Amino acid sequence: MNTIIRKSMLSVAGLAFAGGVFAGPIAAHANPVDAKPVAVAVQSAAPKPQGDQSHITLNDEQTANVKAIIAATKKAGLPERAAVISIATSLQESKLENLGHLGDANDHDSLGLFQQRPTSGWGTPEQITDPAYSTTAFLKGLRQVDGWQDMALTDAAQTVQVSAYPDAYAQWEQQATDLVGQYWNS
Repeated sequence: MNTIIRKSMLSVAGLAFAGGVFAGPIAAHANPVDAKPVAVAVQSAAPKPQGDQSHITLNDEQTANVKAIIAATKKAGLPERAAVISIATSLQESKLENLGHLGDANDHDSLGLFQQRPTSGWGTPEQITDPAYSTTAFLKGLRQVDGWQDMALTDAAQTVQVSAYPDAYAQWEQQATDLVGQYWNS
């Protein structure tokens, strides 16, 4: 059985190689006016959100927090994708509400837009509940993730946040993308 699979794979690889060898000389004689830069079209495509998407209607405070996240992202010199990841993370962690101590309902000592914990080194309670500071702290963690720009949103967010629900961030990608599109240039 292994021999059959190996021979089949080698045959497929051989066909792919042969196709490239024969297509190369043909492509070299193609009319350059008709050539389309395929790589440009692929690079400009936005990542597709993973799975079912959630959406909430934002109040004035939440909208102000979106704008604060975008401003901090720009100040850090990071692209729109970083703002999308940040906003989606905050949508999951706090629904874009700057949470103070929640008493018994609180997850340990988590605070702010990103549910960051003072005891985990994110900053003081005052710092973590400052949207600009908490976003900058999140972005600092994101920058330390190799290849975050090309990762699925949920993987990038999870690597920074280390959540008990690692796939939960993905549901907010479309709304976060829409919010960045709406407020990035305003």
